[in-house]
Amino acid sequence: MMNVNRRQFLGHTAAWGMCGLGHQLTAFADGSARAAGSLPAWRNHAPRAKRVIFLFMNGGPSHLDLFDPKPALKKYAGQRPVSADIRTERKTGGLLPPIAEFSPRGQSGVEVSDLLPWTSKVIDEICVIRSVYGPIPTHTPASNFMHSGNIALTRPSIGAWVNYGLGSENSDMPGFVALAPGGGPSAGGATLWRSGFLPGEFGGTHIDHSQNKLTDMVPNAIHTQGNPRMQLEQLNLVTAANAALEQSFGFDPAFAARTKTMQTAYRMQTQVSGIFDLDGENPEVLAAYGPGKFAKGCILARRLVESGVRYVHLYYDTSQPWDHHSNIAKALPVEARNIDQATYALITDLKQRGLLDDTLVVWGGEFGRTPVSEGGNGRDHNPFGYTMWMAGGGIKGGMAYGATDEFGFKAVQDRVSVHDIHATILHQLGIDHEKFTYRYSGRDFRLTDVHGEVLHKILA
Repeated sequence: MMNVNRRQFLGHTAAWGMCGLGHQLTAFADGSARAAGSLPAWRNHAPRAKRVIFLFMNGGPSHLDLFDPKPALKKYAGQRPVSADIRTERKTGGLLPPIAEFSPRGQSGVEVSDLLPWTSKVIDEICVIRSVYGPIPTHTPASNFMHSGNIALTRPSIGAWVNYGLGSENSDMPGFVALAPGGGPSAGGATLWRSGFLPGEFGGTHIDHSQNKLTDMVPNAIHTQGNPRMQLEQLNLVTAANAALEQSFGFDPAFAARTKTMQTAYRMQTQVSGIFDLDGENPEVLAAYGPGKFAKGCILARRLVESGVRYVHLYYDTSQPWDHHSNIAKALPVEARNIDQATYALITDLKQRGLLDDTLVVWGGEFGRTPVSEGGNGRDHNPFGYTMWMAGGGIKGGMAYGATDEFGFKAVQDRVSVHDIHATILHQLGIDHEKFTYRYSGRDFRLTDVHGEVLHKILA
């Protein structure tokens, strides 16, 4: 262990008293607090959204049973029409009809499955994008692609990009929070909220919302050894030791990021811990969201964006619960019930609080499912055409955009790539995705690489 004498300790810990000022200066360097006239080139239009909540359905939900009605699946049930290109990565059978009926919903008449009666009530706030496509039919690389626009683990997630560009609106809160039960989805885990080649402090702060106490929700970041004063003294010592190491061996960005994470965790615990305590929540609000981990995550997501967090990524659960290779008729209704009421409540709650207009809510998984059966009663992975949706944040509600073919296998009309989704999210935040870059390893990188078009037709 490094020896630090009293004079060195006091000298280094004096810097701790500047922590609040340092944080404000850091925030001032970010796009969220730049002086008038000094905005970067990529902040070239007025934002419609200030924050994002991404509801991630890990495993790949079936668009054909939820948001994309295909009468041909009933008409040709059990068959494989010669005219249909429905080749998949595994051996599959004939066309599998949807497990529930679809009906026009709301004033807009957008068709939604009977599996989602609550979400149907707010369909007039939602733009259903039925023509999303991606390049990868396997969970982990597809999840990486949805999060970062690339399968490489070195690329930053979209939340890290947003945090880097805009920062948090609250100096006591991180700019990017990943609400994930346990360690997150089995396909990707903590790598999904990584900072990649961006400075480490812009990565997601993991909140395990399956826990009840904040000290258990933030793994490896908050340690309550004694009272807050003792904890502050511990952090002072860590800061001093880190400063001494930097003097001796030079600046280590990973080490610095870890220190900043501990400082943020301390501020979360001492200043804003009540955000994570649902015991004081209005019983009517708790009842409106319903039971379960996803409902709790939705309440926390609303609380987090209300408190100034810029980007919240809420993961449905661990493992791949939407991965219905078999028994879809029994399993899918369970997952649909688990998200339905809470999704409705989140959109309604945001709207009632005046937050929906400038909060962009995104829903989707890493891909969809096939129109043909796997094992006779399930659906295989399908990245060629599937559904996502957006609501709030300057998005037109009550519309369905794009289309897949008559069997729901491939996107054929107004096709939307994952890069287009990312470009549109950034655009609504006031960011030009083509100019928003970070120089790494001798090259200017961007979230959308050399791709991506803003979906102007769905913007209000």
